[in-house]
Amino acid sequence: MTTVSGCLEELSRRLHPVSDTPDLDAQVLLARTMNRPRSWLAAHPETQLDPEPAAALEASVQRLERGEPLPYVLGEWEFFSLPFDLTPDVLIPRPETELLVERAISWLRHRLTINRQVTLTKSAEADSLPRVLDVGTGCGCIAISLAVNVPEIRVVATDISPAALEVAQRNAVKLNVADRITFLEADLIPDAFPPDPFSLIVANLPYIPTKTLHTLPIYTREPTLALDGGADGLALIRRLLEKAPGALAPGGLMLLEIEASEGPAVLSLAYDVFERADIHQHQDLAGHDRLLEIQI
Repeated sequence: MTTVSGCLEELSRRLHPVSDTPDLDAQVLLARTMNRPRSWLAAHPETQLDPEPAAALEASVQRLERGEPLPYVLGEWEFFSLPFDLTPDVLIPRPETELLVERAISWLRHRLTINRQVTLTKSAEADSLPRVLDVGTGCGCIAISLAVNVPEIRVVATDISPAALEVAQRNAVKLNVADRITFLEADLIPDAFPPDPFSLIVANLPYIPTKTLHTLPIYTREPTLALDGGADGLALIRRLLEKAPGALAPGGLMLLEIEASEGPAVLSLAYDVFERADIHQHQDLAGHDRLLEIQI
């Protein structure tokens, strides 16, 4: 058996060639294996590992050394302060996507406040509740984060991958919002469902150009289906923008995560489709174009 401190030192050494944050990854992995918070490790450096967790830890380290991303090894990753189950069938949630969720929550809450001010009856209030469409839901992190933080809404979440939808449905049950999200296997926007248009459409679609993707370390480590945006990175975004006018209600909002270098091209596409809309781009914390906002 080995101590916590010795184990962390050895883990960090082994992870250094495959991780930009070997010390942090070592702490996260050991804490998960021992079912303890990271703070516990620092407070108990001389605690020894029993054979069973030591064997599980070794198996996990070997997976990381073969290039498997840490979130897949852990089977869970945090997004918007919520724990999401993950498998290699879904993209790992990124912090940049929280910008989209923050903007969506702010808009939805404002929309609900306005609706309440003009609603006179309970039936009218129910009819006025925002309907949300999450296109390409993956693990469900966007749809579920919205449903958790804005309980009044109802969400339709689509994905072309049945395996991804299974993960998303499991996360919805885990986070107690399964009764407010309908998951559908669909290519972007579902046909004729629901019959009424959506108040809000959100999407984080694949946006990496194919040739670029093939040069990146992420290629083959996460699902290509969730990354490959076609020759110019805009294939799916272009198709979604073309279909969106018929699915977005008057006064509705559309939020699309984009790749930083594609800002001007995406703006041009949006103006071609939505000639009279109020269109803006938002930057992430690094100052990169990250979010396209279309208010009609």
